[in-house]
Amino acid sequence: MGYFEQLSQKIEMKKANIGVVGMGYVGLPLAVEMVKAGFNVCGIDLDQKKIESLREGHSYINDIADDDLQQALATDRFFPTSDYEVVKDLDAVSICVPTPLSENQDPDTSYITGVINSMKPFMKKGMLVTLESTTYPGTTEELILKEFNRMGYVEGEDIFLCYSPERVDPGNQSFNTHNMPKVMGGMTEKCNTVGGLLYRNYIPNVVPVTSPKVAEMSKLLENTFRSVNIAFVNEIAMMCERMDIDVWEVIDAAATKPFGFMKFQPGPGIGGHCIPLDPMYLSWKAKGFRFYSKFIDLAQSINSNMPDVVVGKTSQVLNIHGKSINDSKILILGMAYKPNISDLRESPGLYLYELYKENGANVEYHDPHAHSFLDDDGEVVHSVPYDKEQLKEYDCLVMVTNHSDFDYHELAELGVPIVDTRNAFQAFDQPHIHKLGTASKVNKKQHESIAL
Repeated sequence: MGYFEQLSQKIEMKKANIGVVGMGYVGLPLAVEMVKAGFNVCGIDLDQKKIESLREGHSYINDIADDDLQQALATDRFFPTSDYEVVKDLDAVSICVPTPLSENQDPDTSYITGVINSMKPFMKKGMLVTLESTTYPGTTEELILKEFNRMGYVEGEDIFLCYSPERVDPGNQSFNTHNMPKVMGGMTEKCNTVGGLLYRNYIPNVVPVTSPKVAEMSKLLENTFRSVNIAFVNEIAMMCERMDIDVWEVIDAAATKPFGFMKFQPGPGIGGHCIPLDPMYLSWKAKGFRFYSKFIDLAQSINSNMPDVVVGKTSQVLNIHGKSINDSKILILGMAYKPNISDLRESPGLYLYELYKENGANVEYHDPHAHSFLDDDGEVVHSVPYDKEQLKEYDCLVMVTNHSDFDYHELAELGVPIVDTRNAFQAFDQPHIHKLGTASKVNKKQHESIAL
């Protein structure tokens, strides 16, 4: 019996031992689903604090409750560890590590190469390796397959290699790891077959494609599509503001068309691990083929500039109320990159915080989910407590992340000028609430009150 038949049989009998490298927003939910499906799973991460937290049954991921983690541990089939030696006992490994951008905006694949180098001393023939980290087309072949070939492994015969892009959307109540369709691209037909055979145990809808490159490109297309459309609607918002038209009303009206229109909304910028980074992977790779994407670069420029637009809007609002941004007391409401989660990765609020400081403002933030972060000076910045009376002392409130926890009625009734970047206060038509994408002007009554 060959390696393909042996591994297939182990998977079908749920005797295959699986490893997940990277216990973050992608890897931990994946590992929990694997345990639920009946497999023995080793969760590998070099962050010892994460491993200790997992062993104690404490989840640091919003989408995995402590109860879910504790149930996985109670099966005696989930083993968090920082020791790569466990690889020698594994039949399949899924790699879910970060792929950030370097300071030069080039893909940083050092985490992937670090995992492969750590695994090599303990690998054996007959294993399935699946990369899930988002990266540029060709990564699986260039960084992993070539290394396996140097070790004497032949893809599809004695080693099986696939790429299956993660599609995690933190905080999404409708789609999670289990019910999100999963694209799978194997180096050979047998690689794809065994990869799909394993993943269908915990993700029913596996979508096979002909190669890792196709799977890698599909992930970048998904998120570049979003980036370009967000940039377009951000530009429309600035246009509407200039033309004294409410962009939010325009978008809602256009969204009533049952075909040919997809609703995107403007905001203070883009955040998370995917949308700000993925288009740049694609742009970087395309340049190697002497192809220069104007759409990607323009979208990145518009989206990256939105925090500056919000600062300009804030300055305008303060001016309307007879104040300067310099020395004003500003409170950012919501620092996470999207509602109802604690994830701060690439959050536009972080950049906005620094911009307010640069403009001389006394800036603080309140977020019921994200409790602290490191600013550009390396200082820990903590979320200030929610205190209705203290909120009245601020010169301006800036709604950056529209968490459902916020009491929007109470905030609106404070009378403090509000810059709303998310249309969170759409139900309140009050002159001190200024929405991004709508004109902010001094009317006669406001002007008279300021003069008094």
